[in-house]
Amino acid sequence: MAAKPGDITILLGKVKQGDKSAEAILLDLVYRELKAIASRYMKRERRDHTLEPTALVHEAYLKLAGEQGADWQDRAHFFAVASKTMRRILIDHARAHLAAKRGGGQRPVEIEQLLSARRLTPETVLAISEALDELSKFDPRQASVVEMRFFGGLSDEEAAKVLAVSARTIKRDWATAKAWLYSHLN
Repeated sequence: MAAKPGDITILLGKVKQGDKSAEAILLDLVYRELKAIASRYMKRERRDHTLEPTALVHEAYLKLAGEQGADWQDRAHFFAVASKTMRRILIDHARAHLAAKRGGGQRPVEIEQLLSARRLTPETVLAISEALDELSKFDPRQASVVEMRFFGGLSDEEAAKVLAVSARTIKRDWATAKAWLYSHLN
């Protein structure tokens, strides 16, 4: 059963007010979409990754549910934050993996290959994360666009709604961010 965006927004408001029954209903409604986001992330990860999409969803949802004072504005905002949370979880796992290996060399990559890659190595995940952290220092919106589009799978329109800008601005930011990432990762 696909939930209507308005249903999720209403439930987010009820959860914010402390309604525990709304929280259970919300989980049922968003679980499938969270699993789809997690699956997109995991398709880019190495084959021997220790996390499964289900575990990633559960870990992310626990972090989201435990977030005190979360102000979910609507469905798109919730999924944007969920995407960012999943990214951070995977980055933490990549760091732990690299620490276990005691390092790993980063190498130059073509941005189009990177953004369309089926599997990302822990090194590449960390390189992207560090590049996004750097990008966010001088253009936080572009960094958010990359997170939402690349990691979260949000459309231009959904990202535009979350950031309160036009879809055209998102397309422009996406193109600029890809060019910046290309130069930064090389």
